Amino acid sequence: MAPSLLVSASQILVVAGRGGRRRRLVIANSGGAGTPPKLVTFLGKGGSGKTTAAAIAAQYYASEGLKTCLVIQSQDPTAEQLMGCKIGSSLTECAANLSTIKLETCKMLLEPLDRLKKVDAQSNLTQGVLEGIVGEELGVLPGMDSICSVLSLQKLLNFFSVGTNSPQGEFDVVVYDCNNTEEFLRLTGATERARSYLKYVRELAEKTDIGRLASPSLLKLIYDAARPNGRTGEVRMSAEIWNEIEQLLEKISLWFTDPSKLACFLVMDPRGSISVSSALRYWGCTIQAGAQICGAFGYAEDPSEMHQGVAEKFLPLSFSSLPFLPTDSSADWGRALNSLNQNTKGLLRNTSKVYPSVSFDSAQKSVTLFMPGFDKSEIKLYQYRGGSELLIEAGDQRRVIKLPPAMQGKVGGAKFVDRNLVVTIR
Repeated sequence: MAPSLLVSASQILVVAGRGGRRRRLVIANSGGAGTPPKLVTFLGKGGSGKTTAAAIAAQYYASEGLKTCLVIQSQDPTAEQLMGCKIGSSLTECAANLSTIKLETCKMLLEPLDRLKKVDAQSNLTQGVLEGIVGEELGVLPGMDSICSVLSLQKLLNFFSVGTNSPQGEFDVVVYDCNNTEEFLRLTGATERARSYLKYVRELAEKTDIGRLASPSLLKLIYDAARPNGRTGEVRMSAEIWNEIEQLLEKISLWFTDPSKLACFLVMDPRGSISVSSALRYWGCTIQAGAQICGAFGYAEDPSEMHQGVAEKFLPLSFSSLPFLPTDSSADWGRALNSLNQNTKGLLRNTSKVYPSVSFDSAQKSVTLFMPGFDKSEIKLYQYRGGSELLIEAGDQRRVIKLPPAMQGKVGGAKFVDRNLVVTIR
């Protein structure tokens, strides 16, 4: 059963905003308390308050005794103003249990290049060409921000080593103030999509003359550079390296789809129809990317307004509250944290209860996909692989749904009802 809608006067927290105006921030909540997620981020339209929400979450986790890191990826000084401290490209302790860091790609480019140079110096694959590259001269190209941000988050969370005996990251919680919502959604689905590309690249490497000639050396260079300290002592066959990469991508993909590991929250202005529509669309896009939305934030001028109509649009999510913070001065964190209610704290601590996005009915041979934020005309349905899977295209994302063996077959029909795409299998 979907959680009930929770909107009450006790959940409307009000603080002074710009120009003395009083505003509130509302957050969707499923209740309960427990272990917090490892990575928390906030998604929404530009200017919707993602940085403010990230700062509140980071301060809350730190106040609970959790080692917390607030990661920003923007030159916008809003986070520094809110936190009351300078945020640089290296970890800086901002308060008890709370560190901050700013991701700057032009600096982050240097480390992977240095690792490649160290491995190449031992293998002499490029015959000194890599050694001649001056990293400080390299500019940032499109796509580099995303790649470098993943490598930086890996350092903090260690999700590349996801075994039961793997060492844990330095922090209990990492709050990531992503620079761009759509770019982050690309990242969450990147490992699953990369597995498809990897299959074709491996076929080129193993089944073509140029692949068999060049791929073993290139593969070993990249593999050794990615290992801790660039060690090259262990001899691995190409097939073993390919298999290890495939297994790693699968494990990371599962990490990003686990709401107890990655918690995504929406941010919106409930007074603006475009802001609300954007949040709804990002809800659907997040599901398409393979992750889950755990709650939704919204701002309002008048605390007596419940925005019941907006709340109903986000069912089965429910509304609770957080304080709005002015960004033109350092926040009063003692006051802000004291104003948090138990529903809000429970949501931030426990995000494992989410609405299932796919359900199978073997008796009716039907698949139901929850797709909020889209209408029927925006959804494309394809089928390949002999009827063993469905391909759903929506929100500039493609998602593969693998069918259970007992339900595999050709698509017999599809209909869109109440935010759900229902596909019947013959």
